[in-house]
Parts: sequence; structure tokens; C-alpha cells
Amino acid sequence: MTTTDVERINERARQIAYAEGRQLLDRTGQSKAWFERASKTMPSGVASSFQVGDPYPLYLREGHGSKVTDVDGNEYIDFHNGFGAMVVGHAHPKVVEAIIRASRAGTHFAAPTPDTVLFAEELCRRFSLDKVRMANSGTEATMSAIRVARAATERDDIVKIEGSYHGHHDQVMFSVVPGSDLMGGREMPASAPMSLGVPKFLAEHTHVVPFNDLEVLARILAEHGESIACLIIEPVMMNIGVAQPEPGYLQGLKDLLHKHGVLLIYDEVKSGATIAAGGATERYGVKPDLACFAKAIGGGTPAAAFGGRADVMETIERGAAHQGTYNGNPLVAAAGLATLTEVLTPDAYAHLAKIGSRIADGCGKALAEHGIPGHTVDLGAKGCVSYRSEPLRNYRDFLETNTELYNASYPWMINRGVFMTPGDEEQWTLSVQHTEADVDRYVDAFAELCAELAR
Repeated sequence: MTTTDVERINERARQIAYAEGRQLLDRTGQSKAWFERASKTMPSGVASSFQVGDPYPLYLREGHGSKVTDVDGNEYIDFHNGFGAMVVGHAHPKVVEAIIRASRAGTHFAAPTPDTVLFAEELCRRFSLDKVRMANSGTEATMSAIRVARAATERDDIVKIEGSYHGHHDQVMFSVVPGSDLMGGREMPASAPMSLGVPKFLAEHTHVVPFNDLEVLARILAEHGESIACLIIEPVMMNIGVAQPEPGYLQGLKDLLHKHGVLLIYDEVKSGATIAAGGATERYGVKPDLACFAKAIGGGTPAAAFGGRADVMETIERGAAHQGTYNGNPLVAAAGLATLTEVLTPDAYAHLAKIGSRIADGCGKALAEHGIPGHTVDLGAKGCVSYRSEPLRNYRDFLETNTELYNASYPWMINRGVFMTPGDEEQWTLSVQHTEADVDRYVDAFAELCAELAR
């Protein structure tokens, strides 16, 4: 594709983005009104900065099955699914039943309950963990796993992947979405903070390496290995669309880390229970020392957990602090147990694999037919369209994606009843309640967009 071809498509994308954006504003007046009201009590009018919209987000009223409805009464097929939390779909009868049963018996005691024990047993079975502890969010899970790794190794520093997000605690808020001017050279990526308010001295203790690259890691370990407690990684990188580990990368990573006495932590907040029943360990065959989970394991409740090797987790019993008033509360435990044992069954994963291939193949054919530079990724419940012809290996590849195409696709799809995640770094999430007709609607709308872009 020539530079002229790309510019022609980009100009068409800008025209589409403008027209569709105006149409979206015209049909979401109540969301605008709620935004104006919410802005009086919440910064940016939302409960989390991930929910910020331009010029305002859609405010949702309800969700059932594979669909959600906004406050203006517009219905959408939901491919956002709560940033990946709702693989069960909305208001799944078995999850609703578990929540009602738990609420009638008492939603919180700050004391152990049988359902908490059963939930822990299922997490250990499914994800090949020796022992597990509960939390309330992915941020809490990764924060606690890093603390336990430090306690187990008696070291302070950590390594993270360039362009990965592991929650909003200070230690991991470096090199999350760095611009090209802040990244540093490939040989030694810079540790640039994502947020105001992050102590500057932490940059000295947070080392950054590219995904799918063992050479840079080897150099950092050679220089700082005696100070490094752990490396935390999304085993399949999902803060840039989707980048999969290359063959041998995860095993090579583990071997290299263990050579220096460094622990391997999987951040499976997005991949756990979505890319396979047993997450990345099942899909890629490499078991970490610790792993963190949230989102899909709770059926829409604030469930999270971290766990792994018994000798590492038992550091908690020897003084590594891990607390939380709501950890493993009976409401969340009941919902999580129902999610993992009654909803996300082998039949459910067979269904997700079928419709995941259907949506990725359909979108891939549309890109190819109309000459739109992009590719698709299919990981069962997870997948994406990425506007770069070649698959992504790492964050620097992601910076080459065409944001003009995403800017056109978002309002186009929303206006055709397809609810998507905001941001070109996100993925679609399918649920067990999605049908082939649901994914065909996505593919049809996307194919129409590709045809318009190619005009």
C-alpha cells in the first residue's frame, strides 16, 4: 500500500469520524445530561478515569444477556463487557441466583465462610495454584503479589513490561502508555511515570523491558539481578490490543529469571478465565511462580485473587502483610463460585471458541477485501482488530497502528448498535450469552465500515 493510498483512507476515516460523531451526540442527549450532573460531584463525571469519554461517555441503564441499554433507550450488543469482566454476560440466571442467595444470608461478615473456601479451592484447581488469597480488584491483586515476592526474595526492585498496565498502585505506574519521546532507547527503555503524584524515587526501583525480548532483560538482570525481586507480565499483552508471546518466550523468561533468583508473576487480570479455562498457564504451558486474577472470575462482582507456589505464598504467614476487610466476602465468593463452576464450563469455552473464530475471521476478511491495513487476533472470549498490517510483538509496534481508523470505527459501530471499549488499546470480550447472530451483526457493521473507508 502506497503513502497516497494510506492518506486517502485516512482522509476518508476523518470524514466518517466527524459525521458519525455528530450523529452519536444527537442520539445520546440523556447521557450528556447525566454527564453534566455527574461532573458536579465526580472529576470528569465518572467513577474511574477509564470511563472518561469525549466529550462525554455513554451512561448505561441496564444489561441483559448479550445486550445493554443506555439512558436514552438505545440498545447495543455488548462487546465491551465491562473491560472483560462480563464473560458470563449480563444478569446470568445462575449468577443472579447465587447473589440473591448470598444477600439473603448476609452480604458481609469479615470472617471466613464456606463459600470462600470453595471459591479458593476452585481457583487453585482451575489455575494450577498451590495456595491463593483473595482481593477486591486487579490493582490489589498485583500490589499484593509484588509485596509477597519482595518478602520471599528479600529484594526491593521489580521489572515490568514496557506499555503494560498492572493497576494503579505507584510501583507499576511506569511506562504504561509512554510516548515515543519518553521511551528511551531499545537497549534500556525508560521508566516514565504514567501519573502525577507517583514518587520519583520509585523509578530507580522499577526496571522496564520490551515484551517478546529476552536480550534486554538479560542485560538488566546481569546488572541489577541481586536487587530484583520479580518480573510482572501479562503473559499475553492486552494493553495494546493483543500481542501474543512468541514460541519459547515465556519459558525462556522463566528460566532466565530463575537463574538470578527472580520470581515470575503473571498478571492474568484480563487473560484469566478468558483465553482458556485455565488462563495463560493452560494456553501456553508455562507456569509462573505467582499469578493475579480479577475481572472474569467474579461474574461482575469485585472479585480478585493472587496465588501460586506454596513456599512463596506462605511468606504471608511469616509476616508479609496482606489484609482487606472485604476480601472473600460471601457475596463475591458465591458469585465467583457460580461463575467458575456453573457458567464457565467446558461447553461454554467450546461456544466461545466458535464465536471467537467467527468474529475474528469475518473482520479479517473485511480488512483484506477492502485493502484496509489491519489484522485480527482470536483468543476465544478475547480478540481485537488492530490497525497495523503485521501482528504486534510489543508496545513499540502498537505505536505504529493507525489511530485515524480507530477514531472512525468507534462512533460508526456505536451508531449501529455495537457497544465497544473506548480506546484503540482495548479488545472485544465475548460472553457465553452472545450468539452467532450477535457476532454477525458486529462483522456486518465492520464490513460496511471497511467498504466506506475504501470508497
